[in-house]
Amino acid sequence: MSSDDTEAKAEDQKESEEDEIKQAPVTNVKAEKEQKKALEQLSSAKDNANLSMQVLIHSPFREYYDGPAFSVTAKNATGPFDILPQHHNFISLISACDIIVRTVSQGEQRFTISGGILHVKADKVVVFLDV
Repeated sequence: MSSDDTEAKAEDQKESEEDEIKQAPVTNVKAEKEQKKALEQLSSAKDNANLSMQVLIHSPFREYYDGPAFSVTAKNATGPFDILPQHHNFISLISACDIIVRTVSQGEQRFTISGGILHVKADKVVVFLDV
C-alpha cells in the first residue's frame, strides 16, 4: 500500500467521522419530531378509553391527583411496576417511592410517598396514602 493510499483512507475516515457528527443532531431532531407526533396522537385520542384510565391519588386530608392518565408507575416489595390502560384487577401495598403519573395534558407528575395501597379495577386506579 502506498503512502497516497494510506493518506486517502485517513482522509475518508476523517470525512465519515465529520459526517456522523453532522448527522447526530439531525437524529435528535428526528426523535423529537417522533415524540411530538406520538404526543399529538395521544392528545387527539385522550377521550379514547383504550388509551386512558382514571387515576385518583389521595390521603385522608389531601387529594394529590384526580384525572385521566395513560401510565402510573410505583414500587412494591417486589420492585417497580407500571399500570397501563386495560390492566387486570390488581391490589398492592406500595413501598416508599415516587409515584409517577403520565398524562397527555400535564406531562409527568411525580408524588413522593412513604407508602400506601394501590387498587386497579375497570380502568380506574385508586391510591390510598397515609393509611
